[in-house]
Amino acid sequence: MIGIPIKKHLKLRYQEEGRTCRTCSDRRKNEGICIKKNRTNDIGGIFIFLLVSMIPGDPVYAMLGEEVSPEEYNRVFHELKLDQPVIVRYFSWLADALHGDLGESTQFHMKTSEVLAARIPITLFFSIAAFIISVPFGILFGVISAVNRGKPLDTVVTLIANVTACLPQFWFALLIMFVFAMKLGWLPSYGFDWPWINAAGWKQMIMPLFCLSLGGIASTTRQTRSSMLEVIRQDYIRTARSKGIANNKVIYLHALKNALIPVITILGMRLGNLIAGSMFVESVFNIPGMGSLMVKAIQSRDIPVVQACVLAIALVSCIVNLATDILYAVVDPRVRFE
Repeated sequence: MIGIPIKKHLKLRYQEEGRTCRTCSDRRKNEGICIKKNRTNDIGGIFIFLLVSMIPGDPVYAMLGEEVSPEEYNRVFHELKLDQPVIVRYFSWLADALHGDLGESTQFHMKTSEVLAARIPITLFFSIAAFIISVPFGILFGVISAVNRGKPLDTVVTLIANVTACLPQFWFALLIMFVFAMKLGWLPSYGFDWPWINAAGWKQMIMPLFCLSLGGIASTTRQTRSSMLEVIRQDYIRTARSKGIANNKVIYLHALKNALIPVITILGMRLGNLIAGSMFVESVFNIPGMGSLMVKAIQSRDIPVVQACVLAIALVSCIVNLATDILYAVVDPRVRFE
């Protein structure tokens, strides 16, 4: 079969399935996610820079304290380029960032790149671990729900997934901290150590990973169920069953593979959201990751750190989107790249 370019293939897929996507003119039948990428990321950096610049307070006083002398205040004010317009400061920062200079943190009094180097591995560790946990469980629950459509098991799984998807991560984090740390005393309530350095690190990981994984399991379950319900009604599935092929083989070998493309889309988005949304869980459990760093940087108006965090999240999102597109060709042989 002649390969179909990936964008053209997915557009034809949407048109054949007959549903209008919410963000483009393509059509699709099932509840799903449009893979057309949002083009507004180009102005995201400027928007964040302007937003942080409008936070009330003086970054010089936040950095040196209110007892600073006028001479020292003026010197730091000039070094931070606060005497220049915001848009000039942004493009100055961007030019330095293109040369590998992310500036100096006004909060930690050290290079921003060194601050991020100590925090990014922790955030990536939790995000990837939560992703690895949520994917198999989400797909499994979605398949079970679709195969048992209309039965009590389907109702229970769907209800739990819908309720869980609506729960804010920080609220659930506070709830399980109250139960398992404060009331029962089974798990530590805050902090983080690498498990291979401190054995207590394994216990410190349980609640944050559970909170980060829960939303992924719920969203993956819902998407897998929706895709599987569409696929198992296709003619080739009925043909496979009429040939006497075992039901488990039909479901997991034929149906699931063809239902994975929309699931892959939401998984790629989920991994990016895990990294961006880790600030809530890291703040609740006092984990020294990039999320809690960004919260503290916003509170202290540490603009270089905020911009560096946004840049890191955007870079990871681009890599995840690229990996998602490559996976389309792995799952569907009809897809090729131009």
